[in-house]
Amino acid sequence: MTTTEMLSIAIIVVLVLVVAYLIMRARASRKLRDQFGPEYSRAVDETGARGKAENELIARQKRVRQYNVKPLSPVDQQRCLADWRAIQARFVDNPRDAAERADSLLGEVMTLRGYPEGGFDQRLEDLSVDHADAVQNYRDAHGVMQRRARGEASTEDMRQAMLHYRTLFEELVGSGDPSQLRAVS
Repeated sequence: MTTTEMLSIAIIVVLVLVVAYLIMRARASRKLRDQFGPEYSRAVDETGARGKAENELIARQKRVRQYNVKPLSPVDQQRCLADWRAIQARFVDNPRDAAERADSLLGEVMTLRGYPEGGFDQRLEDLSVDHADAVQNYRDAHGVMQRRARGEASTEDMRQAMLHYRTLFEELVGSGDPSQLRAVS
C-alpha cells in the first residue's frame, strides 16, 4: 500500500468519524429539545450558546436523577387535593392569600414528591427536567406573586396566578380527575 493510499484511507476514516460525531450531537440536541420543550429555547437565549445551554440542561438531568422523585402516595394525594379545593374556595374572599397558599402548597407537593427544598430558581430548574411544559406556568405565577409583594397585582392577576399554579399542581399531583381542581376559572 502506498503512502497516498494510506493517507486517503486515513482522511476517509477521519471524515466518517466527524460525520458520526455530528450525527450523534444532532440527536442529543434533538432529544434535549424534545424533553425540555420551550425551556430548551429559553436556556439557549439565556446562555447565548447552544452548547452551553445543553450542558446546563444535562447538568439539570444529572442532578434530578440523584433525587428520589416519586408520585404522591394516595393519602398525600387526597390531602393535597382537599387542600387545593380549600385554597380555591378561599379565593373568593381573599384572592391574594389564596394565591400565596397555592404557592406554598406547590412547594409542599414538590417536597413530598422528592424534590429538595430550595429557592424558586432551583425548583424551577429541577421541575423543568420532568415537567418542562408546566414550568412556564410556575414562572408566570411567581412573577405575579412578585408583583403582588410590591402591591402591583390586581385580583385578575391573582386569578391568573391561580390558573398557572393549577396547571403545575395537576401535573405534580396527578389526580386523573381535573374536575376536582376547576373551581377558579
